[in-house]
Amino acid sequence: MFKTTTLLLVTATLSLGCSHSSDNDLRLSTSKTTNTPYEANWDSVKTHETPDWFTDAKFGIYFHWGPYTVPAHKTEWYSMWMYREGHPIRQYHEQTYGPVDEFGYKDFIPMFTAEKFDPTEWAKLFKDAGAQFAGPVTEHADGFAMWDSALTKWNAANMGPKRDIVGEMAKAIRAQDMKFIATFHHQWKYSWFPTWDENTDAFDPALEDLYGPKVPKGTFNLKNMTQADPLPDQKFNDEWLAKIVEVVDKYNPDLVYFDNKMDIIQEQKRLEFLSYYYNHGAKRKQDVVVTYKFHDLQEGSAVLDLERSRMSEKKAFPWLTDDSIDWNSWTHVANPNYKSANRLIDFLVDVVSKNGGVLLNITPTAQGEIPQPVRDRLLAIGKWLKTNGEAIYGTKPWTVYGEGPAEVIEGHLSEHKNKDNSEKDVRFTSKGNTLYATVLDWPTETIKIRALATGQFNVNSVRLLGTEEKLQWQQTPNALIIQAPKTQVGEHAFVFKIS
Repeated sequence: MFKTTTLLLVTATLSLGCSHSSDNDLRLSTSKTTNTPYEANWDSVKTHETPDWFTDAKFGIYFHWGPYTVPAHKTEWYSMWMYREGHPIRQYHEQTYGPVDEFGYKDFIPMFTAEKFDPTEWAKLFKDAGAQFAGPVTEHADGFAMWDSALTKWNAANMGPKRDIVGEMAKAIRAQDMKFIATFHHQWKYSWFPTWDENTDAFDPALEDLYGPKVPKGTFNLKNMTQADPLPDQKFNDEWLAKIVEVVDKYNPDLVYFDNKMDIIQEQKRLEFLSYYYNHGAKRKQDVVVTYKFHDLQEGSAVLDLERSRMSEKKAFPWLTDDSIDWNSWTHVANPNYKSANRLIDFLVDVVSKNGGVLLNITPTAQGEIPQPVRDRLLAIGKWLKTNGEAIYGTKPWTVYGEGPAEVIEGHLSEHKNKDNSEKDVRFTSKGNTLYATVLDWPTETIKIRALATGQFNVNSVRLLGTEEKLQWQQTPNALIIQAPKTQVGEHAFVFKIS
């Protein structure tokens, strides 16, 4: 297992055709013994190890789906912007549905019908896409729980679909032999709605369970709260923790994901969750994972997750990135802007070469349908993985992550700044004696891999996954030179298996 606390750069090398380090060496394991039961302090929870299933899985799917999907307009943040005076979404809402004191967010819930929702069919699609783990957004910032909750009446089993979405998906996903994940964003509920504004339905004390506690006017939707801002009270902190514990107890997720802004929650509550969940997993002999963003948890206590971004260099520790299939929205909208399958596959290859994994968000409709363009992209990824998955699943980073002119711009929400790759861009992964060199577009010219020049590595064979064509190749003092294959195989990234 990888230790999440590992900070050293990967130094393991792969000797092709010669003696080499073992897979266990490449894992950068430590000899530190896990201490259980875990206690609610950082030293204790940092002894938790990231399980092998996560470091091997590489690819998962989740979905933003809830009452905010009903208007299908612009963004999943509709539920917040509809209350912001002067905002274009506020104007759209008033023109379409009426004033926010007469038609508030709560009134979308009966319209969230999900009558075409088929968890078995969805899970099969995720499996066909090559996902190894999957699950729903369990609660977004809107206060609406997607599971059968005893803690709030505002839940999908009681209202809207009147179905236990989380429970049904957990069963269906596990039936497809995938790991089940639950994602939480509900710390954002604090100050998401203008509970101070008596001209909106969010002001109604009877709706506090949905819209959240009363907050001062200046607190409304602060993305980055300062020490001068009022933090959530004890009741909010207790409810935040109770909801996660309820989901853990009812559905036993293999991974619990947190959106950012978790730093507004009391540190002790965050620690109480980590120790509770890690102990829960240990008692069940279940290898569990927690992800976090920014500095919301201490380094080494869980897996770092990025949002709509990736690393520019290889990391010694396993990490995750979550991104949406839509360039602009995390939920279904009337005018989607979907990423191409080629872009999604290249993104996956690049992330995996740097010791990361991808959690891809998809966008079902309020009725419970997955749009055909989304299906097409998922099946294209699955088709590619069926041929090339051995270069992704269960692999380890190589000495270098790749070569080529493409440069990755790091930073929160930065993915749109990164350009598409070309045939000059190569990414590496390794497994035992095998090195996989993935060329990110069809090679029309001779391939030159400089990292595989003679002197360090002895290449015994080179073949292109998906074809039996015999390739012409030569190892020189400057590069491994591979003549461009005669016949193109597939439509996306092309994997050369080197042993």
